[in-house]
Amino acid sequence: MNATNNATNNATNNATNKALSIPDLETVYDALATAIDQAGPDKAQLFLVKLALLNANVLANPAIFEAHIKAAMRDLH
Repeated sequence: MNATNNATNNATNNATNKALSIPDLETVYDALATAIDQAGPDKAQLFLVKLALLNANVLANPAIFEAHIKAAMRDLH
């Protein structure tokens, strides 16, 4: 698991040296939570897929996107 975590962190750090501040992350979290609520239970999954694809397009790096998927999958169960 540590190798996966390190690969994820390295891929992310290599893509950009920028990171959101904690207040910016909280702003993003609030906006995401509000949007999920607005989408409603029937459309939340579709909304999240569309959002992920839009962000992947901006990221322009499939390897980093896959690393983010792995990081987001951690500790779901």
